[in-house]
Amino acid sequence: MRLAIIGMGLMGGSLALTLKKKGFVQNVIGVDPNVEHQQKALELGIIDEVMDLDKAIAASDIIAIATPVNIAEQLLPLILNQVDKQVVFDVGSTKESIVHIANAQSKKGRFVPTHPMWGTEFSGPAAAQSDAFAEKATVICNKEQIDEDALELVEKLYQQLGMHILYMNAKQHDIHVAYVSHISHITSFALANTVLEKEKESDAIFELASGGFESTVRLAKSNADMWVPIFMQNKENVLDVLNEHISQLRKFKASLEKENFEYLSELIHNANQIKRILK
Repeated sequence: MRLAIIGMGLMGGSLALTLKKKGFVQNVIGVDPNVEHQQKALELGIIDEVMDLDKAIAASDIIAIATPVNIAEQLLPLILNQVDKQVVFDVGSTKESIVHIANAQSKKGRFVPTHPMWGTEFSGPAAAQSDAFAEKATVICNKEQIDEDALELVEKLYQQLGMHILYMNAKQHDIHVAYVSHISHITSFALANTVLEKEKESDAIFELASGGFESTVRLAKSNADMWVPIFMQNKENVLDVLNEHISQLRKFKASLEKENFEYLSELIHNANQIKRILK
């Protein structure tokens, strides 16, 4: 089987490495306008050859769109207009918008909207990891709209990656990821900016930074080219979560201002219930 990966970054590269290692695909075609990414992906053995988009579509059996979500939206109609029996799937962090675009295409059944719930703060082909997806979750959205053979192939692909599959509609997916992913990134970006602003006054602040700080702001190293389009596409859900988050921060602020340490303790004890989710 021949796989075309559109976007030679962390996600696309990791998919290619793992699926080749598992023997699920025998040949990987890379599509990326960045020549440095092309060369690095070839050098690292992530892909076997580079083609332009049209040739890659014609030459492949399955096509993975692993670009930022705004680019994926632009590419999907072009790809679906050219496919015959090929299967197309994306790996973007928002789903409602791209499903809407797919639904306007005559070949919409060849498209499988997915979101593997894995990633790091790093980007580019050098960040790609083999076997990174094992024991993680992936979401497949609106499966009732997908051709049976296309759905089956993508399900097998994710099973080969060692992932467990969740099914939900695109709208619900975008609500859920606003809570579990998107707000985490905004919080990390904001905290990093807060510390960078404070660092102007104290050169010692980073010398005191411990592992806890590092893990909290790790996501602040994530690529703006990927995350700005995600926030744009999921704006309403992100704003809803952000408003709640700001409300929670105000509670902590008020408890300190009023020296209401009993309430502060109550807030922390309530937060400890997250252990039910994060075991």
